Amino acid sequence: MKMSDRIRVGVIGASPERGWASRAHIPALRALPDFELTAVGTSRRESAEQAARAFGAAHAFSDARQLAEHPEVDLVVITVKVPAHAELIRMANAAGKHVYSEWPLTRTTTEAEELVELSVNSDRHHVVGLQARFSPAVEQARTLLAEGYVGEVISATVYSARGKGAGGRIPEWAAYTLDIDNGAGLLEVAGGHTLDPLEYLLGDIAEFSADLAIRNPHNIIAETRERVRVTSPDHLLLSGVAQGGAVISVHVHDAKLTDGRTRIEISGTEGDLALVSERPSGPGGIQISDLRLLGSRGPGGTWQDLTEPHAKFAIDLPTESRNVAALYSRLSVDLRTGERTVPSFETGLHMHRLLDAIRRSAETGTRLQTGSNPSVPVDAGR
Repeated sequence: MKMSDRIRVGVIGASPERGWASRAHIPALRALPDFELTAVGTSRRESAEQAARAFGAAHAFSDARQLAEHPEVDLVVITVKVPAHAELIRMANAAGKHVYSEWPLTRTTTEAEELVELSVNSDRHHVVGLQARFSPAVEQARTLLAEGYVGEVISATVYSARGKGAGGRIPEWAAYTLDIDNGAGLLEVAGGHTLDPLEYLLGDIAEFSADLAIRNPHNIIAETRERVRVTSPDHLLLSGVAQGGAVISVHVHDAKLTDGRTRIEISGTEGDLALVSERPSGPGGIQISDLRLLGSRGPGGTWQDLTEPHAKFAIDLPTESRNVAALYSRLSVDLRTGERTVPSFETGLHMHRLLDAIRRSAETGTRLQTGSNPSVPVDAGR
């Protein structure tokens, strides 16, 4: 790829009516001069052609393989439901294209392991959509932590409440996430998106114990009033220790009726930092929220807004699209320089393994160590 070339993108799952691609990826790609949306794909030819007209793409496909193999596509972006990710990634990989898959990377950790194995010796870039770490406030917090703003990090407390399922109702398009077998529930989506920036700031979680719960066992599909059983947990509780020794506590939950929001509070020997989601985006989760960064130093200090003026709305885009655009912007540099700084399939596999360990801890009631084997119980005599 020549430095002067625009990166040509084909988006699989680009529904013209609704969906994550139209809300986040398309606005991001349109805003970034390094990218050109050349192809869109949906499951029906009619909707694909409608999407091409709406989004200004030259090519429309109802066959994902044809999109992946098209010579005017450099980067294949996958934004469909999670169970289809693995097959589509394999297809794009076989076509020799760069791949950007939404998070969760796959339905199971085994699938993620297979995809990493396929991509490990490739010169193509393989990206997973863990975009919360690209929030300007998260990046600013990471810089301040490295500069010693809080001194030694002592602890971190995470609270993240989504509005999904509030009042026991859910839109039809999201009902599939209630089934644990689809790998797209609270633990996978909200858990992964919340734990990734936490580890980005503090380092990997070294050991922990966790609980999962289903506190809303049934939901009503809003459009049909069908009552469906919920088998995927809607609460995650985690207590652990980061690699640097900081103790951490995490509570992530769905169906928050009032003031859904995220707050990550980091306490240190010399000061404190807090990442706080701003309304009205808060109930969606940290990855699609506008974040403020608060700070305080010294005993008895008070919170000050440290958010850099340009960081609140760094790019004039819809809230859901801003962090995605920041990820794309970094990916553009990677593609042109050969660097690999954005979350990769290996990053996604790490998170899948952590989520597996959380499930194991919840099922067995044991405290686990992470690392090369994230399912090893901590010695009870330690």
